[in-house]
Amino acid sequence: MSAILILDKKESFDFYNFLDYRGYILIKQSSINEALPRLPEADILLINKNSGNQCTPEFLQKFHKSIKDIPKIIISDERSFKGLKRWLEGISLYLYKPFSETELLYVIKRLNDLDILKKESETYTQEIKKNTRELAFFDDIGKTLTSALELKDILNIIMEKMKRMIKAEAWSILLVDEETQELVFEKSRGGKGKGRKAEKFRIRIGDGIAGWVAKEGVPLVVPDVSKDPRFFKEIDRALEFRTKSILCVPIISKEKVLGVLEVVNKLGNEPFNKEDLDLLLKLVDHAAVAIERATLYQKMAELVMTDDLTKLFNTRYLHRTIDMEIERSNRYGTSVSVIFMDLDYFKHVNDNYGHLMGSKVLIEIAQILMKNLRAIDIVARYGGDEFVIVLPQTNPGAAYAIAERVRKSVAQYTFLKKEGISLKLTASFGIASYPEHAKTKEEMLRLADEAMYRVKNETRNNVYLALASG
Repeated sequence: MSAILILDKKESFDFYNFLDYRGYILIKQSSINEALPRLPEADILLINKNSGNQCTPEFLQKFHKSIKDIPKIIISDERSFKGLKRWLEGISLYLYKPFSETELLYVIKRLNDLDILKKESETYTQEIKKNTRELAFFDDIGKTLTSALELKDILNIIMEKMKRMIKAEAWSILLVDEETQELVFEKSRGGKGKGRKAEKFRIRIGDGIAGWVAKEGVPLVVPDVSKDPRFFKEIDRALEFRTKSILCVPIISKEKVLGVLEVVNKLGNEPFNKEDLDLLLKLVDHAAVAIERATLYQKMAELVMTDDLTKLFNTRYLHRTIDMEIERSNRYGTSVSVIFMDLDYFKHVNDNYGHLMGSKVLIEIAQILMKNLRAIDIVARYGGDEFVIVLPQTNPGAAYAIAERVRKSVAQYTFLKKEGISLKLTASFGIASYPEHAKTKEEMLRLADEAMYRVKNETRNNVYLALASG
């Protein structure tokens, strides 16, 4: 029950005794000096404006900072509260004399309700601010990870973001070596320089806390590793490091464990909590896709994945990229778009100037494309003078704007200038998006190709969106 600090004349105290019978705690004071030390005990202030000199400058000076946030009820013999605006802050209700016990009880209940609403509102406001900051943080992570393709860059980004999220003594990212079925320390930091030394170690899947998490595919919080029989002590001994607590989560993509992310010894000797785990799980969701993409990129680098002439990607890499982006689209509810582009009357270039000049035109087209696209976009030469652009996280409207930008750049460019020919060319574009237009990769490619050929047959030098399937 609420404690009510009553600041009034002594002769009025008897009137308030009925509140005591109702279960309220009464703190009765007739002077400011006596009331000030009792303020921390009060949930509600009940102040009689006309009980002595309480509205003098002395009152304002002593009470302003102390009571501005405490819910209060102001009693007055007058119908005006002129001059009280400076200190009547917070939730305040007013009573005019004479009033009954019932009226006072109603006002106290009303004040309690208002105070609860105010506190709930402040809590919700803080939660909204926190969620907004968190959303911006993970949006930044998503964009940053998406733009990186090298595995070492991906891991560096993850480590930096993790440092900002969770204050801990050490961090490690361990990835699964599929051939040996071991966990490899790909990136480690912390422990007074011991982090880099840890990177030479390997752990069998199932061994230690990290190995257990990799095997079971579930996160684990261990407040005290000395009480957990799964803890693998050999690495601590080798590094002369003492692990006290661990937060470890699996990195999973397509129901496959790619590795684990491990955070060791939260600073301040505090235990890892649910908020730390939730933040880390969100980071891992982003990291899994990025790591898989980087791994695929590295595997592709081992193959012949570029066109010899333009140095753009070839169709083999194109198809693997689209498969990966459709998977990501399904997971995160985003779109992926493709643009088919074909040069208009390119045959005339070969016929009039020869195939060597035609090849140089294709090289210049490739340069135009690279200049007008984002770092995350993939451009492939599809064959002859036809090109395909893959636009991750891009809906049809945004894809149209990108295609239109490229179309204008091609039309405004002067080809074969160095060769003294100065040729003007245009191109036709067709766009299809997943899942807006198509439900499969093959359907998306077919619809984009058909949209492009509609341009070539009708207007040329234009951009068409795919027609709705079915």
